[in-house]
Formats: sequence, structure tokens, C-alpha cells
Amino acid sequence: MRSIAVLNQKGGVGKTTTAVNLSAALAAAAGRRVMLLDLDPQAHATLHLGLMPDPNIPSIYDVLTGNTSIAEARRQVSENLWVVGSHIDLAAAEVELVGVVGREVVLRDKLLEDAQAADAPPFDFLLIDCPPSLGILTLNALAAVEEVFLPLQPHFLALHGLSKLLETIDLVAKRINERLRLSGIVFCLYESGTRLAGEVGRDVEAYFEAQRGKRAPWADVQMFATRIRRNIRLAEAPSFGQSIFQYAPDSHGAADYQQLADEMLASQSIAEGPSARRRPQTN
Repeated sequence: MRSIAVLNQKGGVGKTTTAVNLSAALAAAAGRRVMLLDLDPQAHATLHLGLMPDPNIPSIYDVLTGNTSIAEARRQVSENLWVVGSHIDLAAAEVELVGVVGREVVLRDKLLEDAQAADAPPFDFLLIDCPPSLGILTLNALAAVEEVFLPLQPHFLALHGLSKLLETIDLVAKRINERLRLSGIVFCLYESGTRLAGEVGRDVEAYFEAQRGKRAPWADVQMFATRIRRNIRLAEAPSFGQSIFQYAPDSHGAADYQQLADEMLASQSIAEGPSARRRPQTN
């Protein structure tokens, strides 16, 4: 299973939109079995896919702070797509986990238990929508996955704090999860007609190109050629509890996220080589 945390500590850059619609694209058009885990107390990814946070229904909060399993909190929302929902109570988990031994790896252990269960369904992808912060919840995500996707808005303020984010990824890779790497950067809310978008894009590409060959978790990062254009349909879809593919399948937003999924899968096939074989899908 390929595990990816979608992360940016700055809000409003397309993080949740990317986590939800990339998951939907992989599940629908590509036919991959996808589990989306909402680790943000705002529960935007949960709401985006039509699930209402309910204290009577197990959520990721119950998984992290109690004896609830991932399987008990996981709900199927469409063919090949499952969601482990969030709840506002998750905000309290930052405090409740302070005194827990190994608090940074609670989620990793829960996911391992789920994968080892006798009746565990097979998944091709795990995507985690992280909170817009670098607290204990984000550390749990980074300890549990192998990859980080970074959604970036091509704007100066969106780049502010990037060094702190990279520092956090580096520390987690050194101390908790040696497999962790920043593997993809996605430009969101992109306006190709502006000079600023081009300038910021070139600056980011130049920075990471200079990191090639260095011993850093982002040395082999992929700058996705797909640009997620600013699109009103992407902003409207969450209010209907639908992914962009359900709400506006003919929109630019749907086309962009489908192209991103295709590019992601193409690069994965190249990395795996000609001997790679796709596991048969079961529903």
C-alpha cells in the first residue's frame, strides 16, 4: 500500500481539496482501492464527501484516544473509496496524547493492527489529510506514512514557513520514520495568466532542483507538471458533499485532478519498472 500525507501548515492552499479529489480520482477512474483518513479537527475532508461528523459514530478521535480500531471508524462512501472521518473532538487529542508513551506513533500502530487483521480489506493507497499545523496530529501522520505530498499556492505568503515544514520532515525522518520522504509538490489555485505564478513556480523548482543528490528526504521530489487551476466548481463541491467528479465531472477541476492522478500513477509505474504487476482489484 502506498501511504501519503497531504500536508501544508498554511491553510487555504488546496490541501483538503487535493486530498479528497486525488483520492476520488484514484478510486473512480483508476479503479484503485483508496482509504482517506481525515486527521484535521475541522473535518473538512469528512464533510466534503458527504459524511456528517457525529459523536455517536466512531471517528479518528476515538481511534487515537481509545480502543476503537481503524475498521470500526472506516466508512465506504463510493466504489473503491473509504473514509476514516474526523470530528471537532479531535482538537482535544493534542492535549490528551501529551502524557501517552509513544504518542507520535499511535496512528502508525493502529494502521499496522488494521493491516494485520484477518479480515482486513486490501488497499492500494492511504491518503491522510493533515491539519494546518505541525503539532502531534501531524507528527502521527508523518510517522505512519512513507510519502508527503505538498500542495502549494504559487504565492509568496504560501511559501512562508516552507523551511519549517522541511525541517519537521527531516527531523521525523531522522528520529521516527526513516522511510519518510517528500515525494511530490502540487501547485494549486494556479492562475497561468499571472507573472507571479510563473515566478514562484520557477523559484520552487530551482530550489528543489538544487537539492538533487543531497542526503535529504526531498532529494528526489517530483514537481508535478499538472497544475490545479483556480476553479469555482472545486469551491462549490464541498457544500454538496461531493467530490469534483460527482459534482462537476466536466469542469476544469475534474480534468486537473484526473490528470494529476494519471501523472502520479505513470511515475509510479516507471519507478517500479517493467517487472511490476498490478494486483487484481476486488470490490
